[in-house]
Amino acid sequence: MKHRIVVLGAGYAGAITAGRLAKRLHRDDIEITVVNADPDFVERIRLHQVAAGRDLPVRPLRKIFAGTGVRVRIARVDSVDADRKTVELIDENGAETLAYDTLVYALGSTIADLGVPGVAEHTHNVAGKQAALRLRERLNELVAGETVLIVGGGLTGIEVATEIAESRPDLKVAIAARGGVGDWLDEKAQTHLRAGFERFGITVHEHADVTRVTEGGVVTRTGAEIAARTTVWTAGFAVHPIAAASALTVSESGRIVVDDTLRSVSHPDVYAIGDAAHAAGVGGKTLRMGCATASPMAWLAGDVIAARLTGREVPNAPIGYNSQCISLGRRDAIVQKVTAQDQPTSKVDVGRKATRVKELICKATVWSVNHPTLMMPSRRRHLITPPEPGRRTVGRTTAADRQSTAIH
Repeated sequence: MKHRIVVLGAGYAGAITAGRLAKRLHRDDIEITVVNADPDFVERIRLHQVAAGRDLPVRPLRKIFAGTGVRVRIARVDSVDADRKTVELIDENGAETLAYDTLVYALGSTIADLGVPGVAEHTHNVAGKQAALRLRERLNELVAGETVLIVGGGLTGIEVATEIAESRPDLKVAIAARGGVGDWLDEKAQTHLRAGFERFGITVHEHADVTRVTEGGVVTRTGAEIAARTTVWTAGFAVHPIAAASALTVSESGRIVVDDTLRSVSHPDVYAIGDAAHAAGVGGKTLRMGCATASPMAWLAGDVIAARLTGREVPNAPIGYNSQCISLGRRDAIVQKVTAQDQPTSKVDVGRKATRVKELICKATVWSVNHPTLMMPSRRRHLITPPEPGRRTVGRTTAADRQSTAIH
């Protein structure tokens, strides 16, 4: 009987892992199934562009994985039974139970309302393709002089604010943050960011802790009201509750707790990657959600699973960071170099050079997804009897091999 590998989610982490496994394991020995609710691969790092009116190429998952031996199942994941090693799926035809021998959990994240009343009823977001399209439709309804307020001063909030301001200069764009906007960046990057906001005419509300969202704007902790015709929520992300409802050990935030090889600490047949994983990086710091960790997690998970199934050395080098890239519309950007532990350094690129770097990274990332078996050619190996759960071997992979270029 073939070893059944099921990958839940075909975002950056899930899609890259599935392709990496397909080129490392012999087809006679394995059956790889990718489960995803959307039939197309979604470039999540470009959804702020979609919201602002840009159309992206359609990349059907079945076309991406054609000829690789990977089966694509379009369905929504309803639940996971890690003890029985099954997954419950739902599609337009009803429910189905899918059994696995190895599970790769990569269901990603969605917005976190942080307990703030009115977020669900009165805000838009860019956490998914349909949400970005709804925001685009809403922006198209707005007339000159109306205000769009972005709540959240992180990478996503900055990119959404600048993208909308550039594409719709007739609108008033504002951004509100609990702390400072981009205040973690180096001084040079902060200066460039403030200049960009000024150039776009973006109003910045810092230290504005939003406690309620209304149809006409938001209310902060101090009682101040910020009026807006449309509010976009980018203040945080949360994982889907499926893992927390299973027998898997999860963190307080619902992310699956994994060891240094991305294997569940409670169920050795389950691996978690991307936003869904609570994993430690260089220095023991928990890896943040974002594409910056999704891709290196996918590389590591694919290599670890293949190694364990074929009896080879198992890599376990911690994942580190390289830079944070922030687009400021289509013609400006910031590339903030960071340490492996994601701390900013004094090395910063801005302007056209940074724009080219950011675009190159985005294109390279989607290319690796769109060509799952072309990157780093390797021999497809036959499976052997896997080692006992919990057995560890240390491979030759170095920490530098696992560092990535941050995108989000």
